[in-house]
Amino acid sequence: MPVADTSQLISGVAERYASSLFELALEAGSIEAVGADLTRIQALIDGSADLKRLIVSPVFSADDQYKAISALVEKFGVSGLVGNFLKVVARNRRLFVLPGIIRAFRLLAARHKGEITADVTSAHALTPAQETELKAALKGVTGKDVAVNVTVDPSILGGLIVKVGSRQIDTSLRTKLSTLKLALKEVG
Repeated sequence: MPVADTSQLISGVAERYASSLFELALEAGSIEAVGADLTRIQALIDGSADLKRLIVSPVFSADDQYKAISALVEKFGVSGLVGNFLKVVARNRRLFVLPGIIRAFRLLAARHKGEITADVTSAHALTPAQETELKAALKGVTGKDVAVNVTVDPSILGGLIVKVGSRQIDTSLRTKLSTLKLALKEVG
């Protein structure tokens, strides 16, 4: 019996929650503040293996997740709308889709501002100057303002992988080395 593909289901749940949060933020006129809070939450998730485990593990009860999220919200001073939203997500046992919710919210916010989003993978964290230069270069190519989501992945060794919509530009050292390896195999 084949295993069902749950990625579509998770994506749908994340998009529905993100859409609800976006509508609330739009009504409150706080899209920027909500986006900033979500960025802080994502940074906390990325920086803590324990928090990641709390979010994805079904071992924790809804009550445990709710208490942990409530403490997190209070400790880091997350705004009322995002704080309450996170508590609802925890109560509904949907914390496992939180990273997807954050991504979907960013897309909705960018679309609302007339921006497009570029997912950038870099071997090292980008400096603010590099990020500004990258945004300017992408704006020159796309003709629109570009919001950049940067992910650090040391395994690409160097360079960047930039995804804008359905287009991808891969200038990573890992890809260049793989291409060279294939070319050498064909010759030898």
